Amino acid sequence: MCVYRKEDFMNEGIKVIVLDIDGTLFNDEKTITPKTKNVLKKAQEMGLTVVLASGRPASGLWYISDELEMEKHHGLLCCFNGSQVVDCTTTDLLFNAPMSIDMGKRVLNHMKAFNVNPMVYKDAYLYVNDAYAYKVKYESRLGRLKVCEVDDLEAYLTWQPNKILTSGDPEYLQENYQLMMAPFKDQLSCMFTADFYFEFTAQGVDKARALKVALNKLGYTNENCIAFGDAQNDLSIINFAKVGVAMGNATDEVKAAADEVTLDNNHDGIYEALIKHIPELA
Repeated sequence: MCVYRKEDFMNEGIKVIVLDIDGTLFNDEKTITPKTKNVLKKAQEMGLTVVLASGRPASGLWYISDELEMEKHHGLLCCFNGSQVVDCTTTDLLFNAPMSIDMGKRVLNHMKAFNVNPMVYKDAYLYVNDAYAYKVKYESRLGRLKVCEVDDLEAYLTWQPNKILTSGDPEYLQENYQLMMAPFKDQLSCMFTADFYFEFTAQGVDKARALKVALNKLGYTNENCIAFGDAQNDLSIINFAKVGVAMGNATDEVKAAADEVTLDNNHDGIYEALIKHIPELA
């Protein structure tokens, strides 16, 4: 049996673990399995930085970072699919790229022509036109947000939004998303984050761009990263990281882009890949 020393680990070059949440870190029960949780805690104790990279707002990530004890190790929260990065220990913003108020109003006005449910985030609230609309309750619970119903989101918007999310019937979104994004395709980042979610963020925003800026402040580059994901909005971190790992349940597009495919989110795929690349974590 090989014995691994600290210097062997450092020579590996991996110092940052980037994790999507839903479908990646979380199993289908929306929990972290004990084996995966323990290996991530051990990695942090060994000096690695854990990054949660998600479409969720920070409010929907803090309880996960608490579970992983990330505040002890300057873990990072990459929120809104890369529109914002927060240091778990200091709560400092390391990156923030919202869209303008005017652009947000234009998006919300355009969405009035479609059978979708727009949602906008601010502090501890999720602002919507209809609190009972499709996926509003689901999104508010994921983000640990209170729902605030307003008559006209466009008129109500007075802040720079980090993200505008729309929910809708998956078949309807597939038929209409190109029309939804048409006025903004050269001005905003527009993408599916689930078959029932289509979202808008500032131009050029993605998880990789945010991480590049934030990690540079900590003295790291993409060469120090291993990243895990399963969906379209994870492609940027899969391509950015030195080692991009697709979960076994990932889409074919993500698997094709990844350096390797691990087990699925219900069978400790993160654990298996980490001990492969950093054997002393086993």
